[in-house]
Amino acid sequence: MLALLLEGRKSGGRVLWPMLALFVLAQPLRYWVIRTLGRYWNTRILIVPGGKRVTGGPFRFMPHPNYAVVALEIAAAPLAVGAWRTATAYTVLNAALLLLVRLPAENAALAVYQTESKSSG
Repeated sequence: MLALLLEGRKSGGRVLWPMLALFVLAQPLRYWVIRTLGRYWNTRILIVPGGKRVTGGPFRFMPHPNYAVVALEIAAAPLAVGAWRTATAYTVLNAALLLLVRLPAENAALAVYQTESKSSG
């Protein structure tokens, strides 16, 4: 946020309205994800005993919709204030974290639910 603020101040207060609109439009998507997950929503990767994999809501269209929302926000918020360097750096760092750490760990956790459902059926 500090990088966004510092770099954004250099743009002289200009706002790129399409990017701001994209950021704002991402928020209902986030709430759709949270509402779909309900009490299971959190920021950690957990295997809930007896839980079922969520396949409704935005999960019908993609396996990790919240990450798509975050990627959209990480790009759109800085670009809305002309902070393209911040948008680029954060997008690259977020992609690296997702691809190298978060998605493999989450997919491994989700595989537990697939294994359980196959063995019980």
